[in-house]
Amino acid sequence: MPKERILIVEDEEDILELERYNLEREGYRVSTVMSGEEALKIIKSQEFDLVILDLMLPGLDGLEVCKKIKNNPDFGETAIVMVTAKGDEADIVTGLELGADDYITKPFSPRVLLARIKAVLRRSEEPALSEGDPLSIHDLDIHPGRHEVSMGGVKLTLTASEFKILHFMALRPGWVFTREQIIKALHGDDYPVTDRSIDVQIVGLRKKLGEAGQNIETVRGIGYKMRE
Repeated sequence: MPKERILIVEDEEDILELERYNLEREGYRVSTVMSGEEALKIIKSQEFDLVILDLMLPGLDGLEVCKKIKNNPDFGETAIVMVTAKGDEADIVTGLELGADDYITKPFSPRVLLARIKAVLRRSEEPALSEGDPLSIHDLDIHPGRHEVSMGGVKLTLTASEFKILHFMALRPGWVFTREQIIKALHGDDYPVTDRSIDVQIVGLRKKLGEAGQNIETVRGIGYKMRE
């Protein structure tokens, strides 16, 4: 069976060739372009499962490309892995808020690149749980309808916000969420809550989860994720 189709958007030829070589060796069907304008053009004419998108592109930059892809209903479900220079935390946050699925920082090893791509593709293929479905993860049983969480059969007492944070991240293990995304998921847009309040609630949630709390990981400079 042919593997997924991947588009590489990268203006540095040596990095582009490194990515292409390793992806094709794994059996992926790969196309490449070197600008944001070319990326949008080819995406309109061909279907891709995933885009590896460099953020620093000539002309139309990667963030704008990400926004245009995710806002288009024809190909908005295409997975995006951003490639960014190490330390560009603001761009990573913006990209994740625009809908990017993951990111990788330069310099990177081919093994890390392949692992990230496989993880994103695996998540995109999994049937999505609805917000009301009970779920189990890391010895935690979460029941949205009853607003209950138990660990090893023992019920835990969580605040409404702690429950919502846990449920929100447990639905999407491995996904990195900014503090603003978590606030939006809890309260909607324009809610007067500070980023610091999310940090405080995460600390409280981890304590109540005990050993299971270590599965809520801090992604430095970005936010939080539930371990896969």
